[in-house]
Amino acid sequence: MNRKSLLLLVLFFLAFAIRSQTTFPNNGAPHPRHSVHAFINVSLFLDYETFINNGTLVIKDGLVFAAGEKVNVPKEAIVHDLKGKFIYPSFIDLFSDYGMPETGAQRPARNGPQMQSNVKGAYGWNQAIHAETEAHKLLQHQKDKADEYKKAGFGIVLTHKRDGIVRGSASLVNLSNKKENACIVKDRAAAVYSFSKGSSTQDYPSSLAGSIALLRQTHYDAQWYATAKENRDYNISLEEFNRLQQLPSLFETRDKYDIARIAQLGKEFGMNYLVKGSGNEYQRISDMKESGLKFILPLNFPDAYDVQDPFDAEMITLSELKHWELAPGNPSAFEKRFIPFCLSSSDLKNKEQFFPQLRKAIQYGLSEKMALKALTYQPAAFMNVQNQLGALKPGYQANFFISSASIFDEGAVVLQHWVLGEAETFYDPEKPDVRGEYVLKAGNNNYKVSIKGELSKPESKIQVDTSNRKFTFSFAPPLFSFSFLYDSLKTVRATGQYNANERKITGRGQWANGDWFDFEMLQNAAADSATTNLKKRPAQNLQLGKVIYPFTAYGEALPESEGAFRDSWTAFKTRYKAILIKNATVWTNRGDTVLQDYDVYVVDGRIVRIAPNIDAPKLAFAKIIDAKGKHLTPGIIDEHSHIALNGGVNEGTEASSAEVRMGDVIDPEDINIYRQLSGGVTTAQLLHGSANPIGGQSALIKLRWGQNAEGLKYEKAAPFIKFALGENVKQSNWGDHNVIRFPQSRMGVEQVYMDFFIRAKEYKTLKQNSGKGAVFRIDLELEALSEILENKRFITCHSYVQSEINMLLHVADSLGFKVNTFTHILEGYKVADKMKAHGVHASTFSDWWAYKNEVMEAIPYNAALLTKMGVVTAMNSDDAEMARRLNQEAAKAIKYGGVSETDALKMVTLNPAILLHIDDRVGSIQVGKTADLVVWTDNPLSVYAKADKTIIDGQIYFDREEDERLKAYIKSERARLIAKMLQEKQAGAGTQKVKSKPHRLYHCDTMETYGKEVLNSSELEVHD
Repeated sequence: MNRKSLLLLVLFFLAFAIRSQTTFPNNGAPHPRHSVHAFINVSLFLDYETFINNGTLVIKDGLVFAAGEKVNVPKEAIVHDLKGKFIYPSFIDLFSDYGMPETGAQRPARNGPQMQSNVKGAYGWNQAIHAETEAHKLLQHQKDKADEYKKAGFGIVLTHKRDGIVRGSASLVNLSNKKENACIVKDRAAAVYSFSKGSSTQDYPSSLAGSIALLRQTHYDAQWYATAKENRDYNISLEEFNRLQQLPSLFETRDKYDIARIAQLGKEFGMNYLVKGSGNEYQRISDMKESGLKFILPLNFPDAYDVQDPFDAEMITLSELKHWELAPGNPSAFEKRFIPFCLSSSDLKNKEQFFPQLRKAIQYGLSEKMALKALTYQPAAFMNVQNQLGALKPGYQANFFISSASIFDEGAVVLQHWVLGEAETFYDPEKPDVRGEYVLKAGNNNYKVSIKGELSKPESKIQVDTSNRKFTFSFAPPLFSFSFLYDSLKTVRATGQYNANERKITGRGQWANGDWFDFEMLQNAAADSATTNLKKRPAQNLQLGKVIYPFTAYGEALPESEGAFRDSWTAFKTRYKAILIKNATVWTNRGDTVLQDYDVYVVDGRIVRIAPNIDAPKLAFAKIIDAKGKHLTPGIIDEHSHIALNGGVNEGTEASSAEVRMGDVIDPEDINIYRQLSGGVTTAQLLHGSANPIGGQSALIKLRWGQNAEGLKYEKAAPFIKFALGENVKQSNWGDHNVIRFPQSRMGVEQVYMDFFIRAKEYKTLKQNSGKGAVFRIDLELEALSEILENKRFITCHSYVQSEINMLLHVADSLGFKVNTFTHILEGYKVADKMKAHGVHASTFSDWWAYKNEVMEAIPYNAALLTKMGVVTAMNSDDAEMARRLNQEAAKAIKYGGVSETDALKMVTLNPAILLHIDDRVGSIQVGKTADLVVWTDNPLSVYAKADKTIIDGQIYFDREEDERLKAYIKSERARLIAKMLQEKQAGAGTQKVKSKPHRLYHCDTMETYGKEVLNSSELEVHD
């Protein structure tokens, strides 16, 4: 034996000696017992890639002693002959709340909002930050739950308390029946985060954007706290948050688009998260690859819907239908693109579903080798314990399970699970398998007996005359007892001995009348259960639909959808390097110029020529659009929109939510994007709601249908923020219980602006005066307001009443900042001269009035009067439906006020571009500008006009002919999937009931708690 081998052997036995020491006292004389077990003749997986057909595993005192093909079995070992059985290293589940206490209710009955944390002690200000929570201090063994995991192959879990945005530290634990002390593998194994506030009764945050802002601010506060040793109060939450940064970080998500949000946070704070997915990541697999993150994938594949009723089926969306079909391919998509991942049983209602779901994932393309890796080595490596867990090597923990066959075979079950060298037996693996077909000879009678099903839960029946009856048996080798009704009221009982070699049972029984008889129960030679009940799922030629982008109605499949790195949206939408629009009536928006029968030539997304009779070079392969009799205008721009947002439009829980960013919560799959493209809209400003005087930061998007959230964002757009005046912000229409949050009056609203901008000035000065290396706390709220003072961020202010408009103009003049836009501004006609003097723009409704007291003096001539005063005026929607008809809203200014047709069109094209500081790029048809264009079937101000083609960046994002093709595809795809679901149901598969899920349309006043609505918008004003 060489010196290295000898050293390893010494260290191994030293590990046993150290492990045997204990700090617990013993009542009486100690008598430690050394446990040695040897498992022979077994199909053995040493790790995910090393398989031994006839192997031996030896364990001693909870650790692996030896494993391999030729292993010397110690004399003192208890030998287990497992011929025909399989041994695997225990699976590791990295997402669990095993052993954790229950989380309390989210919102107790109380009157009014809770502005401050009610947690006693030197903690931080927000209840959703639980950085101090430590799972290893809460852990309590739960045998029933542990057994559920073990039956599914899991012997180790990473557990944490699933509560809050910052959830504290998770612990890696063995599912042993020993004391908790022996079960903890790693006490502080990972830090855990989410976007859900959990049990916090504090109002802030109420939105997804607020949750992200809170987490971002907590990072900055913790950084400051770590460096500012003086002049700071002690804060348990920040102390513990800083400790968490030393651990691997795990983030729970609800949707595929959370991944980009998490990746952005990671880049901002230098963190590389392990992400627990939601199961729909395959729908944006390129984004998953690009994120650079590691993943925990649940196998929560949905059941088919019960579509027997055609009216029920109409309520199921195309995305739900397609997700049912494609979800099992999620792990395979990760494997094909070499994205690191592990698998989890989380999100399954019942752990018994795990093996069937795993086999389904393999049927959909996941390799068996990768499945084992994702359940053993990969999770161990993610937690940096790959030298202890995830394999069966000398010195590793003796965590493994014995299965009746390969776990990838149909019907294979876990018979026994060993954790730390102790067994949990569900079915004795050395017990003979008695399943099969038998002939029972009892007295002068012959009966057919069938024992089938799972090894641990066999189903048995006996044929009496021509009917099948229940055959009840118990088997404790070698004794086999059974009973059955041989007449309608008469039961026979019998007991015999099982002969494994001859596959028969012989013994004596008793009829109901007391007479005894001899019996023999012989298994048919052809009915070998080892081959008939345990077999691989047959390979199927899966006929699957394609992933569409976006994954909803009117999404489109990529032409290059197969192969790693090929499914880029750019490859689909960049179809035309050049577009030539011929013979159009061109509304240039340059003065009053409308050109008749002109051509517009677009190359690489920009307008390069405007003239009659343009011929595109042949090598340009330009898309030719014949617009004879049609009209060409710039794309419509909606200055005030709330579409394409997720998780709430208001963070109205405080007077200011300037730290909240709408750009964090863009929803690229909102069908309103496509609908508004069909109405000629190309650009929209996504605004925070009007629940507080200082709202959140805006996001400017182009309606690039099919792109992800980042792909929608307008490049290098000027940053904006939403302010608000009126009834909403002082909560006069919020009900009798909402009388706590300041402000509660219009005077209070003015004071909010004064206080916050004075603080912003002080913050700006402090920041400027802080020297290099000086300790400075970044305040995201005041950062945004400082940008306004520096003319780097611009205000869009919700407004109605003359007095309040005057108030904000006065505050702005007093404190040295500008208001960029008054939106709604229904009494703008009263103060148009003051607005002109201040340089503020207007974005208004066409003819809304009398829907609440604030707007009783609104008039439909407002837009015309503001325009005539020289105020740049736009028409906005503030409504997902109205945005589809903004061209008609603009036309109303002709009726109410007599503006020219060209000036009316500018109210939804050039003027909002000016308001949003993008008029140098869009808003008019000029050489050099971006080709955001709309081809109309008629005069664009006519009620008969339809958008025939909507072009963004020189690419056609809406085409009325293509729209008809997509409608036909949706119809046929739905029919195909519904027929497939009906087949599944007829084949006996489980189904789920259809539930209507109405699409949420946000307005300025919509209030909700992320994941749980607390106020219906109908309880507030119907519109802004």
